[in-house]
Amino acid sequence: MELNKRQDAILQIVKENGPITGEQIAERLNLTRATLRPDLAILTMSGFLDARPRVGYFYAGKKNTLTLTDALMNLKVKDFQSMPVIVSENMTVYDAICHMFLEDVGTLFVADQNNYLQGVLSRKDLLRTSIGTQDLNKIPVHIIMTRMPNIAYCTKSDFLIEAAKKLIDREIDSMPVVNETVGGVEIIGRLTKTNVTKAFISLAQIHEL
Repeated sequence: MELNKRQDAILQIVKENGPITGEQIAERLNLTRATLRPDLAILTMSGFLDARPRVGYFYAGKKNTLTLTDALMNLKVKDFQSMPVIVSENMTVYDAICHMFLEDVGTLFVADQNNYLQGVLSRKDLLRTSIGTQDLNKIPVHIIMTRMPNIAYCTKSDFLIEAAKKLIDREIDSMPVVNETVGGVEIIGRLTKTNVTKAFISLAQIHEL
């Protein structure tokens, strides 16, 4: 197996320009820092790069001291989370079904006006409600959503392996990534089984080199 084209490009940039920040690498590739975050995390955990706070990335060459298990245990949620799809508490079930279809996701997060997590809507929730003769244009999602505190969530600083275990234990496809504040639980991202799978596959491929 080989590094993908983007990872190869990152390594070349760091070799020629290191130390260099993630923002500078992203700018050279015409990508966002968030897009590169998973690649940078994997390359660092795998020993291709070294990273120093407030300095940037250095080319280190592949090391043999970090095992696949070590790398897996050190991956963080913040490097692999994606953008959340958020709806308001007063959205109708009909509109939520349309929104889920258009966004091509399996879970919607319900938030108040301050972006604090109030509930979660799954495909099952919406399907269950749509069976029957009820007018879906008259039912707000807050009537059928799963509410706090019965919602599994994680923070960006959590280890990915722990978040993955939570997804499996709760038998859910995704969960919100949150920032816990005094005022409430603010939604800042989402973590899905797809995010986790991509991270593990990418890391396994690099360790086969």
